[in-house]
Amino acid sequence: MNYGSSGTHNSAAFDSTVGIQAETVHNSNVYFVHPDASPQEKYKVGVRFLEDGIPSRSRDMISDAMAHGHDNAEVRFHWVLAMLSARAYHDLSTEEIQRLHHASGLVRTYAEGEWKDALSVVFELLAMLSTADGDAERVLERLLALPPRRRDAILHHLDLVLTGGLKDSLWAENRERAESARFGNDRVQRVWAYFEPDPIGPRALPPRPSTTAAAQAALPARAGLFVVVTAFLWILALVVSPAAAVVELLIALGAGLTAAHFGRGWWYQEHQQKAKNRESHIPYTGDPAFAGEGFTNRVRHSFDYYFSTRVPHGLASHEWLGHTAHIRNNLVAEIALLYRESRISVDRVNWLIRHLAEDARDRHNKGTLFDRRHQDRTPVIAKALCVVALVTLGITTLALFGTVASGTDASQTLLAVLAVIGAIWSGRAAASLWLEARGEERRLAEETQEYQERLTTRQVAYQNWKSFLDTTRPSELEMETWLTCDKTLFVDEALRHYQLTWRDLITHTILMTPARPYKRGRAKGGPWRYSRYSFRLFLVTQDGVREISTEFDFTDSKRGNEQRSNYRFDALSSVQVTEHAHSGYDLELVLTNGPARNIRVKDADTHQMAPDENAQEIAEINLNAAGFIHTFRLLEGIAADGKGWIERNNPNNLPSFRAAD
Repeated sequence: MNYGSSGTHNSAAFDSTVGIQAETVHNSNVYFVHPDASPQEKYKVGVRFLEDGIPSRSRDMISDAMAHGHDNAEVRFHWVLAMLSARAYHDLSTEEIQRLHHASGLVRTYAEGEWKDALSVVFELLAMLSTADGDAERVLERLLALPPRRRDAILHHLDLVLTGGLKDSLWAENRERAESARFGNDRVQRVWAYFEPDPIGPRALPPRPSTTAAAQAALPARAGLFVVVTAFLWILALVVSPAAAVVELLIALGAGLTAAHFGRGWWYQEHQQKAKNRESHIPYTGDPAFAGEGFTNRVRHSFDYYFSTRVPHGLASHEWLGHTAHIRNNLVAEIALLYRESRISVDRVNWLIRHLAEDARDRHNKGTLFDRRHQDRTPVIAKALCVVALVTLGITTLALFGTVASGTDASQTLLAVLAVIGAIWSGRAAASLWLEARGEERRLAEETQEYQERLTTRQVAYQNWKSFLDTTRPSELEMETWLTCDKTLFVDEALRHYQLTWRDLITHTILMTPARPYKRGRAKGGPWRYSRYSFRLFLVTQDGVREISTEFDFTDSKRGNEQRSNYRFDALSSVQVTEHAHSGYDLELVLTNGPARNIRVKDADTHQMAPDENAQEIAEINLNAAGFIHTFRLLEGIAADGKGWIERNNPNNLPSFRAAD
């Protein structure tokens, strides 16, 4: 096998990621094995690997468990299935055949029961591979007498081992089982959830830092200066006209208190509105996240999409979008600020965007969409009273100055002028600091409450969505079962089309590759699974190779773009595999009578590795799951030896497997 870079590389076709709509790795522990795990625990994980279509890892796990003393008929049964799963008999090495031969001799040492019976049947089936069909009837009877789960497991994992009349006898039942299970467990309504990325946790904008301390620190000096200069001015007026000074002081105090009472809320609302207006726009700063293809832009598109599909009754989509433009801008700014970080896809935030769109729709239906804006408006009468109080305060200040000026000399008048100017300046400064301090206290309290309410609501929405996903998302076993059914029925249709039986086949193989555009997902430690597959079936007969390819939509198993081709053994000139670190694996199939055919076996996945995953191990798992190893060996052998390879690997010419005595 050549993994060098000398092979043909169609960069225009393969390097691009166009068509990959979404990809996700589910943070699942189904394949996790603690370093100190017991042999029994390792065995259980090995069985899970086997059931989920990862026999290579299953062999390692179960072998490890047996090496540490966990060995009985059940363990050995699954080990044998793992040895034979997704492999033809000629794929086994001499050492592996010897290990199977040794294992067959251990069967008699195990306790009687269904596991021992199932294990015995597996070895008898192996012994029947090159035996006359008539001698297999007794083994078939024993196979059919096994419990359904044991029988189905044998038929599934020995798919490439069983051939000829032996498989013909079992194929009708195999096909019926596939037809029955193909859309089981509500496949059509649940497959989408497998490719849905795990949602990222809820977040909300925390309250802005308070500036109360700075305002309170500067307030005493301004307030003290104001008190001093106004007291000085009043004393001057009191000397000139005590009665007038007292009246003017009382009026000024009343006006000041009135302005403070009604103006505080008004100032706060105006100040907050200006701050919100400034924060509702995110300018382009040169950061790629703000560019046309950046995270913020994708968030904006997502908000536009969900708001256009979550429309209140009685409104058209474009009307609702226009009506909520300001709200969407604020939400886009918030989500972009909260989640704009490396390696975070907007798909993981869509649950929150959808929730916010639905919340806006529901609040509109209740008539509370803009309640906050209406509540924040200061009543007109309060504004009027504040203005009147300020005007009264100004007039009273002038009257107080007039009182001072009417009974003093020029020098005292100058002092009065300076006192008035000082009072106005210090009073305005003190009032601003006081309003800021009180406003910040109020803002912090309101924003803290709003933050807690938003976060709580989003936590509930997150838990609801995550629970729904966890309930809906198919298990690895379900995904593997559906995929196996698709493959079985695809093979059956091909056999019917070519009017072939299993007796006519020397061997066969299916190569499963992603069909663009696709979504893909996998459990941590497991193989990639795709929303759209390309199945390529090779049927090898004495007359040559028949190749059938088609594309599958995994959700409903609908097919399209089917192609068929036939060629002789000597027409297959060469087979080469090239690994590209940034794009994946390519299989190049060269025929003597046509151009080279490049087949993308798998896309690169190193950027989707979890920290504790081994890239090479995951790559091997994916190649095995795609049927690549068996397909490559088959095509490589045919390309190298032609008819000679076929003769050596004909089921009728296979060396007999004899169980140990």
